[in-house]
Amino acid sequence: MNNLKTKNIIVTGASGGIGNSIIQKLNECGANILASGTRIEKLEELKSKFKDIKILKFDISQKDKIEEFIENASTELGGSLDCIVNNAGITQDNLAIRMSLDEWEKVININLTSTFLLSKFAIKKMLKNKSGKIINITSVVGHTGNLGQANYTASKAGIIAMSKSLAIEYAKKNINVNCISPGFIKTAMTNKIDDKFKEIIISKIPSGKLGEPEDIANAVLFLASNQSDYINGETLHVNGGMYMA
Repeated sequence: MNNLKTKNIIVTGASGGIGNSIIQKLNECGANILASGTRIEKLEELKSKFKDIKILKFDISQKDKIEEFIENASTELGGSLDCIVNNAGITQDNLAIRMSLDEWEKVININLTSTFLLSKFAIKKMLKNKSGKIINITSVVGHTGNLGQANYTASKAGIIAMSKSLAIEYAKKNINVNCISPGFIKTAMTNKIDDKFKEIIISKIPSGKLGEPEDIANAVLFLASNQSDYINGETLHVNGGMYMA
């Protein structure tokens, strides 16, 4: 998929395990990448590892600065934008009757509202190119629900529905909007799960194992490439068979 050599791509949430893997895979294929996240030390580690990438610290919770971020990131990439991978997000778990309004709103605002705004302002840049790819990272629990995650599951399900609407609106402008829905992937977050609970999760996965960050990166690579040009408004499930749409 060396057709990424001409592509300018923004990746948010780049400092995490999945983000790191996405950066590595896109870099291997020659993409011009801007990696964004909230931890500058992690971004600088990425920069030292992948010399050609650009980095820009940004907290997507700053909704009033997202348009400026997209403009600055596009400028860093040379003035145009071909693809954005909306990977950043948070969890703040609690049982529904204990969940505060702040816990609900924080997750919805960062995961859903900020992803909408990032997509919106990316589309504005892509309209000038008359083409583009938006890849939104969701979650298997956005389809199945999950204990203690009413806020998180709602935000991820919302991203899926929103992405379908954006896909309809901008398909004739050659802008594709798709989602990747990871299952349980080996990351720092899943490493914290109690072993007994992890065994229960794995027992529900037909492949009998957790996924690797590279599995998500491979899906991003496909959707970012020209090989996915006729795929729009879809969700690519990467979960070892845990959920089959």
